Amino acid sequence: MSFFEEWVELDLNPILSFSSTSKIIYSNSEAQFLLNRIKQKELFDLALSYAPKTFGALTSYIDLTIKNYTFYAITVMYENEDEIHMKLYKSAMVKKENNLNIKNINVTNIFTLVDLAISTSKIKTNINFIKNYDPSIPEFKLDASTFIKTLNQIFEAFKDKKSVTCSILLKIGEYIKIDGKKYSLISVEISSNEKNDFSSINIKENSSFILTLDENKITIDLPLIL
Repeated sequence: MSFFEEWVELDLNPILSFSSTSKIIYSNSEAQFLLNRIKQKELFDLALSYAPKTFGALTSYIDLTIKNYTFYAITVMYENEDEIHMKLYKSAMVKKENNLNIKNINVTNIFTLVDLAISTSKIKTNINFIKNYDPSIPEFKLDASTFIKTLNQIFEAFKDKKSVTCSILLKIGEYIKIDGKKYSLISVEISSNEKNDFSSINIKENSSFILTLDENKITIDLPLIL
């Protein structure tokens, strides 16, 4: 890998190249995270929407939120009819912060809560749980009651799946602003290899976290309030 290729790969902003038929020719590491949440056809259509009218490159300043990602600019470039290239510039903050309620929060061990919900689910199902925890995450403040109730609903939605992966990770480069203060984000991702029906999950609007539902994955983003 050349210096240029490695530099692009390490960029914290998503960079993608598409063929004229919307197939992905290249995506850096950050773009691959984005593709876990957003269909590639949506990103291809986005590139077409902001493409220059003639061969060359065009940077547009935007205010775009997709699946809790916020972008402030987009650059699209093409030099022929066969390929189109796009770079999205991530904002340092995630939106939807105004709806978060952090009044009823207490210092809690998130691993204990997730393990408790997994144990409860195992009583009623035969799911094989695969855990992927970041042990460096400290105890932090959250609404344990609402969080555990939401987890129980989520695991209930996965009850027919053979295997479920549960990850608890610190989001790098993403923050949320609440009452003028900026906080890092802890992400709890619960996923399977199959599409799922999450219509039974009751999403509370005024909660202390952000819930994102995808085809086979649910993500809970929590502010890291120490």
